[in-house]
Amino acid sequence: MRPAATTEERGPGIAPDEWLMAFRTGAGEVFGDDWERQLARFLAFLRRRLTGEYAVDEYGFDQEVAEKLLFASLRPIAEKWFRIETRGLENLPADGGALVVSNHSGTLPVDGLMTMFTIHEHTGRFLRPLGADLVFRMPFVGGLARKGGATLACNEDAERMLSAGELVGVWPEGFKGIGKPFAERYRLQRFGRGGFVSAAVRTGVPIVPLSVVGAEEIYPLVGNMPSLARLLGIPYLPITPLFPWLGPLGLVPLPSKWLMEFGEPIRTDRYDVAAADDPMVVLEVTDQVRETIQQSLHSLLMQRESVWR
Repeated sequence: MRPAATTEERGPGIAPDEWLMAFRTGAGEVFGDDWERQLARFLAFLRRRLTGEYAVDEYGFDQEVAEKLLFASLRPIAEKWFRIETRGLENLPADGGALVVSNHSGTLPVDGLMTMFTIHEHTGRFLRPLGADLVFRMPFVGGLARKGGATLACNEDAERMLSAGELVGVWPEGFKGIGKPFAERYRLQRFGRGGFVSAAVRTGVPIVPLSVVGAEEIYPLVGNMPSLARLLGIPYLPITPLFPWLGPLGLVPLPSKWLMEFGEPIRTDRYDVAAADDPMVVLEVTDQVRETIQQSLHSLLMQRESVWR
């Protein structure tokens, strides 16, 4: 038998086993020793997506996409960029339906995404946001929003979700909240007609007020281009200190420090179901929720040492 050929005797070229060894070594250096397991998980995820072996509920919610794509992408932003600090998590029910009502700010609805991530990260529960119809008309964004758990902001869907024991999120200020000038930061806008209160009273679930400080500073809105916004069919086209002057770089949010405080639940089961259609009751509870959030915002602002830390 002839001895194995040396490199010089084989001539130029790399053997397949040497290519494989080089790939394994390089992958280990770049991705760590656990890269093979991570790759196997990714390939299994890809196979399920291609073969349709995954569950989607009647609203389009895809739990796997929410956890492995959306929340995994948001984690470094929440933990390293905004450094979100949470308080009052014990006020969120461990199970059963509840309505989380929050202030809205930040020019772009980043606060909604951060709220979804934070609640799931600390409680394991999925927040099901109620979104404006504009969100679902946008290509790609609308589909991802539904897969992440959002649905159209209408009382029928809200009541069905709450009755099914879901944790539902609503931002009653709407576009007036996220699109207000920086000079009006942390001043709550009108809470609509109180449709969220009617849904909570009709289903008897608690309302959990949420106050978010920090989102106002990520895109300080100093101006607007209303004519161009109407042409594009959007509520407003913001001007910030960085956008549109820096182009795409102007869309990078400023790294403000965030505080989230979940207040004590406001019970609605003490009302009769008919009270959901009583304007006086709806207005009373709406004002109570709004005032609770506004007072909490003032308290958090006084406690905050700096916008950035």
